[in-house]
Amino acid sequence: MTSSHPSATARGSSSPSSPSSSSTASTGGSSGTGAAQATPPPGTAPAAPAADRRRWVALAIVMTAAFMDLVDVTIVHIALPSIQRDLGGGFGTAQWITAGYALAFAAGLITGGRLGDIYGRKRLFLAGVAGFTAASALCGLATGPEMLVAARVLQGGTAALMVPQVLSIVHATFPAHERGKVFGLFGAIVGLGSVSGPLLGALLMEGDLFGLGWRPIFLINLPVGIAALLLGRVFITESKAPRALRLDLPGVAVAVAAMLLLMYPLTRGAELDWPLWCLVMMAGSVPVAAAFVLYERRRGARDGSPLVELSLFRVKSFAAGVAVQLTFGIALGIFFLVWTLYMQTGLGWSPLRAGLTGVPFSLAVSVAASVSVQVLVPRFGRRVLQAGALTMIAGVGLYLWEADRYGTGIEPWQMAAPLVVLGAGMGLVVAPLTDAVLSDVPREHAGSASGIVNSVTQLGNALGLGLVSVVFVPTGPGRAVVDAATGALGWVAVVLGAVFLVMFALPARPRRQGEDAEEGSGGAASPDETAGGGSAAGAARGARGVGEAPGGGPGGGAGGAGRGGVTGPRGARPEPVAAARGARTP
Repeated sequence: MTSSHPSATARGSSSPSSPSSSSTASTGGSSGTGAAQATPPPGTAPAAPAADRRRWVALAIVMTAAFMDLVDVTIVHIALPSIQRDLGGGFGTAQWITAGYALAFAAGLITGGRLGDIYGRKRLFLAGVAGFTAASALCGLATGPEMLVAARVLQGGTAALMVPQVLSIVHATFPAHERGKVFGLFGAIVGLGSVSGPLLGALLMEGDLFGLGWRPIFLINLPVGIAALLLGRVFITESKAPRALRLDLPGVAVAVAAMLLLMYPLTRGAELDWPLWCLVMMAGSVPVAAAFVLYERRRGARDGSPLVELSLFRVKSFAAGVAVQLTFGIALGIFFLVWTLYMQTGLGWSPLRAGLTGVPFSLAVSVAASVSVQVLVPRFGRRVLQAGALTMIAGVGLYLWEADRYGTGIEPWQMAAPLVVLGAGMGLVVAPLTDAVLSDVPREHAGSASGIVNSVTQLGNALGLGLVSVVFVPTGPGRAVVDAATGALGWVAVVLGAVFLVMFALPARPRRQGEDAEEGSGGAASPDETAGGGSAAGAARGARGVGEAPGGGPGGGAGGAGRGGVTGPRGARPEPVAAARGARTP
């Protein structure tokens, strides 16, 4: 394969015995990690190829793009009240500013990774960056709520092209022995974005740059995106998967139709007093979803390249785990939007005050996630996840008690205790959850399974955002918002209780997918082998998907939210989850 990198020819001639040349072979000669070597004298071992120093620049570029996407999601929540005051529109429109992005991202993830495998990861990454940057400009220049919603949907769709390529580019650019360090660095960047996102958004709002109000939270992406585009063309090496599966565009279309038939009436129904067409649309989503299942079953039998590998749902722990991911995503989608509106609309706090209030939550998620994965789960297994769900319920209960006691006079320091409890519970759940879900999945289907979990997580988040208008119905400003928020948080506790019960179907002591992958493999899989979106990609992506902190930013932990429902080739093995854990928690 011809590479756009200037030194592609030299790398293509690397010694086959070197680590980097094996990576090159697996990516069509574009790993970017080696240089040409002279033939050594007889009887001497071949020298290791000199590493291309530009690979670190490529890493900085893809990390910056991932950071840009993560921060963009965290910023929007905290700006919602200001956006609604400025642009107008009903509550349903405000929901779509967040839910539209999440839904487009979930739908795009279904095929984003496979597009990169077919047409080139560099090409899709740069296309995603260009689209994301253009969409950010449209968001910042929006003249009405409808334009902003449309631009946010475009942002979500282009992010789904950009983000799945990040870990694939890392695979193609770095030899196996360097990837652990790279994933650790990536995890630190994710953690930084988790904490800095809401604070950056709050500072931009508070500073009111050039009198633009909330608009700089989107416009700040322009110089970053343009720089990533210009540098990425020079420093990122192209790579493809020689065994990539064909696109399933009809499957994507049917899946998106089912999502829209359910999501749109959910966000508009309460505002319009549930007209008949809303009920008809929601009912119509059921037969469309059934048609998707039938089509995928026939597609799998015909050519082995379905969007979703339905046979995976015969694995009890996987089916239960998908239900857990969906339900948990719904709970978090409701919680974070309601909490943001509660602090700013109900209590009248500034964006900066609301953003700072969420910092203890983010820190608690980070600490608990690290302890959960490294210490608790190896000893206690599934009970750690269930304890996390119960801890989150306790955090909600503690807050409801404080809200009843202090009312609208509650202070940020009084919220710290319930937020720390909530964050600790979330950290116990999100970091090990993907491992538990994938524990009993056959190794040859690990990529596909990871992709399904990742897409379902995003779909759950979108559904939760859509359900906010059902469970959160304030009758006026101020105290009415506070009362509606406490009622909605009661529903969050109920959903978390359902999560706790479904967790009984998970393995009592899950095996790590990384342990399975390493047995007989001698190391990590190549990016081509993980065409379905392995666990590494899912782990690194998860922090943006389910880890948002109150006030608008994600916590430091993560669930899986990687490439989405992309089916990998048969025999695919994921990058070990153990190696990716650094990308989950800082």
